[in-house]
Amino acid sequence: MSIETPARIAVIGAGPIGLETALYARYLGYDVDVYERGGVAENLLRWGHVRMFSSFGLNRSPLGLAALKAQDPAWQPPRDDELLSGRELATRYLIPLAHSDLLVDSIHERTEVVAISREGLVKGEMVGDEAREEPGFRLLVASNDPAEHGRQRFAAADVVIDVSGTFGNHNWLGPGGLPALGEQTAEEHIEYGLPDVLGRDRSRYASRSILLVGTGHSAATNLVALAELAAQAPDTWITWVARQELNEKHPRPVAAMPDDPFPERVRLTQQANQLAADDSNHISLLSGTAVETLTWHADLERFSVRLMGKHAGEFEFDRIIANVGHRPQRGLYRELHVRQDPFQEAALQQLANDEPGATVDPQSLVQPEPDFYILGAKSMGRDSRFLLGNGLDQIRALFTIIGDRPELNLYATMAGLV
Repeated sequence: MSIETPARIAVIGAGPIGLETALYARYLGYDVDVYERGGVAENLLRWGHVRMFSSFGLNRSPLGLAALKAQDPAWQPPRDDELLSGRELATRYLIPLAHSDLLVDSIHERTEVVAISREGLVKGEMVGDEAREEPGFRLLVASNDPAEHGRQRFAAADVVIDVSGTFGNHNWLGPGGLPALGEQTAEEHIEYGLPDVLGRDRSRYASRSILLVGTGHSAATNLVALAELAAQAPDTWITWVARQELNEKHPRPVAAMPDDPFPERVRLTQQANQLAADDSNHISLLSGTAVETLTWHADLERFSVRLMGKHAGEFEFDRIIANVGHRPQRGLYRELHVRQDPFQEAALQQLANDEPGATVDPQSLVQPEPDFYILGAKSMGRDSRFLLGNGLDQIRALFTIIGDRPELNLYATMAGLV
């Protein structure tokens, strides 16, 4: 269904894809509200010390370049072949974009969307009826500004686009995806992300006994940094727990991606696997093992941990880093008709390919709830292969639906002008 301008579009999340979604909508003449529970690009800044695998040219849009050059003719973008850190992408591109004339008045920071519904309807009403799309959306939003004490209000929208990501909603490190016994009680003392162990967080990890759980690229990133820290502070010890037991089918803890298009990711994978194979670098790999129980002792600032599996036993650690992935938070659209893949909790009918230039079928973005869409990492559920370039193509595809113009492609139009 075509949505005429100036309709109001609500975008949930002011990360890279949220900002680019809002910018595309503004270029087309829509009114936009961007709701961000924290600050602009906050998640990128949390792991801002880490360099990205993909170059800047794959992570920006022609619309973004045009908006920033129009704002300041002297502004110079990073080179398209530069591999930026998360902080550099935020400070050199995303935050200036949020402050540009097209977006600055649309962004509501420290404003969390708590729940969404159809105006006057509950989930079970008008199921499959085309008339369900006639009422607009009502959003319950709450202020995260301490001065406003969680004040809530209602907001309205004709279209809602959820780009809130998965980063703040981690999986659990226990067996079978369950919380380990005691994990929920100790959660605030466990690191589920990418600490800056060679910089800001060095004193927290240097000369400590560290349990690292997980075998994805986040775990590999942490392992490489921790190995360097151990070389500088030799009484730093890392125990790396991997659920998968190594065998002929899985000979290395971090699986290499076939024909990986990103050399930096290839290098990281190889480096982490080499570290695991070398027993002289303060790293012990325990494969075929999982965390069963943990207890945080506040007086000692240490964990007691019981491992199960091939290397079962009782252990003591000063720190735990659990790189066990993230999942979408689905509670805010509980009153809407939203499709979900039963295996990865993905909202897409077709998961994105993990390669530059992969294109999105617009119909894969359509939900049973009219005019409600999920983009970005959240659209792929627990699947971690999302690239910012995939998200930009989702945006292009989405607005061919919203505008009912299959040929619409502002990125192609603008690319020749910047």
